[in-house]
Amino acid sequence: MVQITLITVGTLKERYLTEAVAEYKKRLSQFARVDEISIPEERIADEENETQIKGALEREADKILAALKRDAYKLALCVEGRQYSSPELAELLRGGADRCGKIALVIGSSHGLSERVKAACDERLSFSRLTFPHQLMRVILLEATYRAFTIIHGKKYHK
Repeated sequence: MVQITLITVGTLKERYLTEAVAEYKKRLSQFARVDEISIPEERIADEENETQIKGALEREADKILAALKRDAYKLALCVEGRQYSSPELAELLRGGADRCGKIALVIGSSHGLSERVKAACDERLSFSRLTFPHQLMRVILLEATYRAFTIIHGKKYHK
């Protein structure tokens, strides 16, 4: 069984989001073991100060990189990443699972991810050119991952 680790920065506050995450983790459990590692978002005194933002991203990067397993197939969510259709994502995840047996999915803070984290990943993934709250992206990513695994296993969820 594939091991999926979701590494995220920040905490979920809204109950409806925690329930949705729990639901998709439960659905995914028929195909994979799913773990979640949540890293606290660094506080920034001045949200307009690029130096402070970069420093926060680097401190978050240290924690993310410590959580990333070297032998996992690693995907970073970032705006400049490649966009995939659901069947294409399924093939990407199948390939990663076949090669490594472990998949790591990384979602950064509201300021994104450090370039060090992106460089450490095998693939950069984007869901849209639109901006989404990073908390909501957990749900979207888990749903897309669940959909991909239903495609891989020939289930009827994907239409």
